[in-house]
Amino acid sequence: MMGLKYLPEEYDAKGQLRLPFLFWLILLLQARTWLLLVMAGASRQQGNDLLALFYPDRQSFWLGLALGIPAALGLLLTGYRQRWPRLWQSWRQVLSASLFISLLWQGYGLLQGAFPDSPLPLLLTLFDLLALVWLQAHQRLRDCFLPEHQHLE
Repeated sequence: MMGLKYLPEEYDAKGQLRLPFLFWLILLLQARTWLLLVMAGASRQQGNDLLALFYPDRQSFWLGLALGIPAALGLLLTGYRQRWPRLWQSWRQVLSASLFISLLWQGYGLLQGAFPDSPLPLLLTLFDLLALVWLQAHQRLRDCFLPEHQHLE
């Protein structure tokens, strides 16, 4: 008989290992352009001003939306872990690749001399880097994506 790696409280009612809270924050961080788009749509009069404040370059906005698609899909996919296990197993790597591409894009912008006036873009770059490291290093999160750790036995 094999012992449990995690406490029974770490499993939900379906017997699946619970996703760490920080994982949800990382998904929201990655989908930040989508969240901004929703906020801009909700504030009809100031929507364009809000988008222009965070994304003065329209091309950056579209790239931000594209890089946020894996996180937005990841939010939806968490409810289908049992139904689509193979897709779920690979999704951590998809999220990591999206973060890596985002970091490359942000680094390229910094190398081109596009240093921002505010520290917010640098702070978001730091958060993206920390999120990428955490996605790769956190053992419990890795186990959430493995089928042998999906169910309480």
